[in-house]
Amino acid sequence: MPSFDPALLDAARASAAWPFEEARKLVARLERSGKREALFETGYGPSGLPHIGTFGEVMRTTMVRKAFEVLTEGRIPTRLLVFSDDMDGMRKVPDNVPDPAALMPHLQRPLSDVPNPFEGPEPTFGRHNNAMLRRFLDHFGFDYEFASATDYYRSGRFDAVLLRAAERYGEIMAVMLPTLGPERQATYSPFLPISPKTGRVLYVPMKHVDAKAGAITFADEDGSEVTLPVTGGQVKLQWKPDFGMRWAALDVDFEMFGKDHQTNAGIYDRICAILGGVPPEHYVYELFLDENGQKISKSKGNGLTIDEWLTYGPRESLSLFMYAKPREAKRLYFDVIPRAVDDYVQFLGGYEKQDWKNRLGNPAWHIHGGAPPAPELVAQGGQEEANAPRTAVTFGLLLNLVGVANSEDKAVLWAFLKRYAPGVSAESHPRLDALVGHAIAYFRDFVKPAKRFRAADEVEAEAFRRLDAALAALPADATPEAIQDTALDVARAVPRYQNFAAKGATPERPGVNGDWWKAVYQVLLGEEQGPRFGSFAAIYGIANTRALIGKALSGGLIAEHEAFLDARR
Repeated sequence: MPSFDPALLDAARASAAWPFEEARKLVARLERSGKREALFETGYGPSGLPHIGTFGEVMRTTMVRKAFEVLTEGRIPTRLLVFSDDMDGMRKVPDNVPDPAALMPHLQRPLSDVPNPFEGPEPTFGRHNNAMLRRFLDHFGFDYEFASATDYYRSGRFDAVLLRAAERYGEIMAVMLPTLGPERQATYSPFLPISPKTGRVLYVPMKHVDAKAGAITFADEDGSEVTLPVTGGQVKLQWKPDFGMRWAALDVDFEMFGKDHQTNAGIYDRICAILGGVPPEHYVYELFLDENGQKISKSKGNGLTIDEWLTYGPRESLSLFMYAKPREAKRLYFDVIPRAVDDYVQFLGGYEKQDWKNRLGNPAWHIHGGAPPAPELVAQGGQEEANAPRTAVTFGLLLNLVGVANSEDKAVLWAFLKRYAPGVSAESHPRLDALVGHAIAYFRDFVKPAKRFRAADEVEAEAFRRLDAALAALPADATPEAIQDTALDVARAVPRYQNFAAKGATPERPGVNGDWWKAVYQVLLGEEQGPRFGSFAAIYGIANTRALIGKALSGGLIAEHEAFLDARR
């Protein structure tokens, strides 16, 4: 059994971080029940390809699980069951599959029986999507058990509770019927038989439910009367009763789900109780939205996939996106990645300096399961002294460096980085090396096409000429601070950029307003905002920065970018 720092335990018991808030509820639950194992569950509907929302549910549940393990000091074993509802009938053909017409004859068949439209070893659509989900989860190193509804139903794992559902059919109907309209009430049954003739999941009323025999009688699609046992995978439950049945059958302690389930949570709980279970602790999270503010959907394929995010940002940035404010709706689109990357770098950089209270409120603790790695820092401006200030290279700075270097070759980018921090390499800083690759991909696909360079006006042009001359007077190895101060001194002499209201400003030495930096970013980088100029110029090199200024003033940057845009059209 692992040992826990007493200061960590004290901080965990009082932490306001949402995983600890949820974990404390779960601790109280197990204290009431006397259970000696905690079962966490997440659900997945394989009607379409797995999306980031599915990953987020597992990630967030894992964070609660880790918090629970700390609060219980590892004394209570935990399990995470990822459950796939692959016995559901395919209600519609997803938009994002090859040859959708080939799947049309299989509508309403269990997803685990629908032929696989993709290339690969899996024989069915449901099992293909299950395999994709497992691949995603394995990539992130989750500790989980995978469960298939088809396997559980057909193997008899649910038989005892299904027989109980037949015995308590009237009680279940009393819960469900008031939630339905008159037409649906007339045909509703919690049991969905699988037609022995067509293999389709049938939404038909029951002619008879024999609780003693554990069987149901109904009219098949051809009108013939059929009697089937509710056991052995010949019958499944409607999705709302299925939620409660699964909780009762497996004795689930914790499950989170999206806001679209919130109104039905009471139904799930009541059916779980009818079937002899104790409803688990819940956590309801907000839904993800695409670039247009619409809910992301597996069948539509809108929003981001996990693979797409990992093309442009490290997996820790995705985990941070999932951790932050889960009860607020968030746009899940490409433009959120750079901020997520740099926020993660900042949180990781500050972790070691914090006490336990603040560490448990730091997303880095939850992202890394309580053991964040040391941050990869570089000495600023090539300073080799042991006490030289060290900082992390930001994603925003790398994006701008990729742009002005005009290269997708990582070796070219590393040449600039090594000038800034001698001795640093891809081998010594592997996470930074990966970040360089992400920056190249993101810049190529999103930043460069959106750049909008503009010409400098007369005042700006004169200021840039003065900046060029001032940079020329600096040594080639000038520190980022020296370069930043030089740029500020140039701006202080220009009335347009003077800010006498700034803190510490005097008539002789005014502050500098944001218009100066806006001009730097728009004219030199084609952006509305950018990295700290001193850090950027130190990495890019003073000589290269001066050449960039010259190219901007001559119109070369505008002409070059217009040629790029023309080539894309």
